Amino acid sequence: MTGPHQDQPLVTAGAPLEDADAAAVLVHGRGATAQSIIQMAEGFPGEGVASLAPQAARNTWYPNPFTAPVESNEPGRSSGLAAIDDAVEAAVDAGIPTDRVLVLGFSQGACLASEYVARNPQRYGGLAVLSGGLIGEAIDVEEYDGDLEDTPVFLGCSDVDPHIAAERVEETADVFEQLNADVTKRLYEGMGHGVNDDERAFVREMIEDLLADAMS
Repeated sequence: MTGPHQDQPLVTAGAPLEDADAAAVLVHGRGATAQSIIQMAEGFPGEGVASLAPQAARNTWYPNPFTAPVESNEPGRSSGLAAIDDAVEAAVDAGIPTDRVLVLGFSQGACLASEYVARNPQRYGGLAVLSGGLIGEAIDVEEYDGDLEDTPVFLGCSDVDPHIAAERVEETADVFEQLNADVTKRLYEGMGHGVNDDERAFVREMIEDLLADAMS
């Protein structure tokens, strides 16, 4: 498709795609940059992992809250989903199968990442939703269909996040469980809107598992 994010760069780091055993598609939050989420991921395992971070036009994937009517966030929402798809396809074109591709997002990027994986179900290397959830005014589990084939899905969020209601995290977990994902959900007491050490450690383990699978 053509949209506001299609002419933006795909920032890369870590192993060159042609030499990588696994890939991490990293989706930044509102007001942030692809480079900033690359920097956030610097503590993750890097050897053998290509990091791919799409950039949102004007640093924002869609204009309104993720709980606004979906149409009010178009064309940004659909363009953002296409940007994630382009990054995943870049990995696949380089010979990395989707079951060794981790999709990770923070905040607005986490909402977009969760929506992408839920709308394009297949076996991924993993999904990490950091302070986010599925997009829309209300979530209807019946609207999602397919099989994630036991894809590891991690949802981490504060129980009092000012932007992400704990109820939406719960609803998002329910959808991924219905889609046959291996879901881990952690709500952190009083954390605020951010990423903590426990979440980083969990994602590190997800990536280490991907690399171990690539070597087996």
